[in-house]
Amino acid sequence: MNGFRPGLLPTLLVLALLPLLLWLGIWQLERSEQKRDLLARQEARQQAAPLTPEQIETIADPAYARVHLQGRFDAEHSFLLDSRTRDGQVGVELLQPFHDEPSGRWVLVNRGWIPWPDRRVLPTFDTPAQPLKLAAWVYVPPGKPFVFNHRMAEGWPRLINHVDVEALWTLLGRDGVVHQLRLEPGPSAYRADWPVTSMSPAQHLGYAVQWFALAAALLALFIYFGVHQARGRHSGNDESDPCRP
Repeated sequence: MNGFRPGLLPTLLVLALLPLLLWLGIWQLERSEQKRDLLARQEARQQAAPLTPEQIETIADPAYARVHLQGRFDAEHSFLLDSRTRDGQVGVELLQPFHDEPSGRWVLVNRGWIPWPDRRVLPTFDTPAQPLKLAAWVYVPPGKPFVFNHRMAEGWPRLINHVDVEALWTLLGRDGVVHQLRLEPGPSAYRADWPVTSMSPAQHLGYAVQWFALAAALLALFIYFGVHQARGRHSGNDESDPCRP
């Protein structure tokens, strides 16, 4: 093909980068669809009838299921999940055991985010002493977090860097529900604006458009460079032709 001579190096570069850019765009489209399905499932679970603590463990995938609780918090044993941020501020999430009286089961309730501006002084919080009726939902993490150090601080409230519900029940010597419950906004909650996803479907779609645009730009530059090189070579051959008048 005399009208297109891109050269070996640009061809190899395009062969390496173009599939990668297309794959990244397709991957972002898939992530967008996954997030859309996740939000739809969360909305459906929120509209469904609430569960009791003993029903949580009978469901294969209880994520986002609403739960109604009635009982008391254990004010003596509180966990502070470190390095949680809101609006650029560093803080902790407060997790406390809650005894559900109708079922007789212990559940670990995350009451929300508390700012921690001064690391030298533990954040302050209060625990209602009276019996409570609470609404919460089941939080199932997408995977196990990568943790450098699994050691916990001593004393109470106890600072932790990740939530392993089963390990916390073992520490307390109790047989509790194996899922964390996140409290819905209310009088007993601190800041409880829980994000369902870290990135919306529209954001993933925007990233997909960017990757596809880069792929199109790379292909356009490759074609332009190939045609330009061919024309330059053809022009040089014409000027060196001794038979040209």
